[in-house]
Amino acid sequence: MSKEKDVLILAIESSCDETAAAVVKNGREVLSNVISSQIALHTLYGGVVPEIASRKHIEKINQVIEEALKEAGVTLSDITAIGVTYGPGLVGALLVGVAEAKAIAYAAKLPLVGVHHIEGHISANFIENKDLEPPFVCLVVSGGHTHLVIVRDYGEYEIIGKTRDDAAGEAFDKVARAIGLGYPGGPKVDKLSKEGNPHAIEFPRAQIEGAPYDFSFSGVKSAVLNHLNSCQMKGEEVNRADLAASFQASIIEALVSRAIRAAKEYGFDKLAIAGGVASNSSLRAAMQEACDKEGIRFYHPSPIFCTDNAAMIGAAAYYEYQKGTRHGWDLNAVPNLKLGER
Repeated sequence: MSKEKDVLILAIESSCDETAAAVVKNGREVLSNVISSQIALHTLYGGVVPEIASRKHIEKINQVIEEALKEAGVTLSDITAIGVTYGPGLVGALLVGVAEAKAIAYAAKLPLVGVHHIEGHISANFIENKDLEPPFVCLVVSGGHTHLVIVRDYGEYEIIGKTRDDAAGEAFDKVARAIGLGYPGGPKVDKLSKEGNPHAIEFPRAQIEGAPYDFSFSGVKSAVLNHLNSCQMKGEEVNRADLAASFQASIIEALVSRAIRAAKEYGFDKLAIAGGVASNSSLRAAMQEACDKEGIRFYHPSPIFCTDNAAMIGAAAYYEYQKGTRHGWDLNAVPNLKLGER
């Protein structure tokens, strides 16, 4: 019997401010992962400017793809299919990647597989954890999303909880700005927290009645702003490290407690995290400790695969390709695409 032919996916990701391309073999082996980041550019504005992001993607996308093919030691004739993020994200940014993917797929006569950005984040766990197979619970935490998801099978998801207001990453960015740390907020709050006392200030942990797995972060964000205002009015100095550590502790407790509760109540012994905030060192440590205590296996991608990258899109595209997912030339960017939608 002949050996099954390797499936090589050329993947493209441009949903926000990273222009990324990767070549992924059989869903779990990354042959190349090239990322052109615009962080320095958007830092000037304190956050991502959609119009600038779109223009930068147009400038960078061809060279990023060429670099990914070169690094992987392959040409387009070796590629099995093209995978691309088509939502959710910034519409202009997404359109650049989708148009590029369609053009390459058309010219090279290759199948086109559109990928949901969150499915990509979840699939990042498959890259380094070769033993991880569905079903499992996954907590997705990023700048735009906070979802608690049951991964029933490859490409099959059930969202059991999500944020009612701000995403966790958004709260990190807003608090970082308020205490003068700048953009991007997550890594800066994480770093400063290491010098502070997480029990110095008691910030609220929101519970939503009748929705035990849902999140709400606008209250803690407001509490931080109120604390800052109160200190200013009283002429008291703000201990930024204590404030950062206390704020971060309230976010992490909300994330960890719900994820662990879901794993136990749904009867899963595997829990994964994904998304940009999943690279937060305190969150990883707290989740590991909680999982060890409950006898749950904890999975997480390396930080490079937590933030936006194309390797995770290649992993997701592989499983979609194997299931028979194909998109036509009418594939469009869907900025508010829901997980599980086709």
